[in-house]
Amino acid sequence: MLMRALYCAMWWIVIPFLPLRLWWRGRREPGYRAHVAERFGRYPAKGPRPRGEVLWVHAVSLGETRAATPLIERLRRDYPEATILLTHMTATGRESGHALHGDGVVQAWLPYDLPFAVDAFLDHFKPRAGMLMETEVWPNMVAACAKRQLPLLLVNARLSERSLRGYQRWSSLTQPMFAALGGVAAQTAADAARLTAAGARDVEVTGNLKFDIVVPDDTLALGRELRTRFGAARSVWLAASTRDGEEVPILDALLRNPLPDAALTVILPRHPQRFQGVADLLTARGIPFVRRSDNRDVPADVRVVLGDTLGEQLAYCAAADIVFMGGSLVPLGGHNLIEPIALGVPTLIGPHTFNFADATMRAVEAGAALRVADADALVEQV
Repeated sequence: MLMRALYCAMWWIVIPFLPLRLWWRGRREPGYRAHVAERFGRYPAKGPRPRGEVLWVHAVSLGETRAATPLIERLRRDYPEATILLTHMTATGRESGHALHGDGVVQAWLPYDLPFAVDAFLDHFKPRAGMLMETEVWPNMVAACAKRQLPLLLVNARLSERSLRGYQRWSSLTQPMFAALGGVAAQTAADAARLTAAGARDVEVTGNLKFDIVVPDDTLALGRELRTRFGAARSVWLAASTRDGEEVPILDALLRNPLPDAALTVILPRHPQRFQGVADLLTARGIPFVRRSDNRDVPADVRVVLGDTLGEQLAYCAAADIVFMGGSLVPLGGHNLIEPIALGVPTLIGPHTFNFADATMRAVEAGAALRVADADALVEQV
């Protein structure tokens, strides 16, 4: 209790700075400046109320939102009278949630982990059950749900060894938090063991939800349209979900070792606030490019497309002959390589894949993915 009191005190100290942080982040991502009151558990008094029972799914950001899609679709199918509440913490998560589900879900920000904000959130939506994607757990939220006997499950759960050590340093705060969860559906046996060590109970290994991906027909149709715009006769490779520190070495490697036969490079940064920065990198190197948002055909003499749209990554993968999954040339743990593999597209990944260790190992062993050491090796393999 003492540790949670100190934890709450720290939140009270930072409250004055939270709106400033949202305003600052909103310079590049305006979504952070929208619906700010929700972050503090405040909702319009006369706003629409969810119909039926509310089933709550929390997907903190872009990757978790995509991964939650099979779960949300199953909930909508099995509980057609219920309202699905989808919460996020990041602007890209909320934007992708709208792109994927439209008006089929109710969206809101998960409030900051302040007791008054958490209580107001639960009072307003009155969820019947909650499902937190992957590792998004907050002490006050978990405690409030336990007090209300609201089943709160950690689903598609994963926990790295490094994260476990971090939780164990603050075990007097985090152990009760994990123990109060209603249950845990872990991705792998190793994740289950680490979550149990962190204090979780009723842990079951259910596999990775990302393997449950079903590629929609409209996504395949968009992929065909993109391939036509890229040039049906050209070879196309996609650098997907790239992160800061990856585009520069990839572009420089391409300049040192140009691809043959007018092959087209498509670069899709993971976060929209970096679209312009990558455009500036291309301009600084004198590389002609077309923006996807221009929605026009790519001239034969242009060798690069900048993917500056959200919610279309799977369609980009469907349009490509080869996909490199970013976040793996830099030590960020990689992103979801299951998506291109589900489309049957040969996939390249860098050395840093700890976020998808099991899936990556299986993909490499099966010959569905190939690991490269650096950007020069990546371009050589492409």
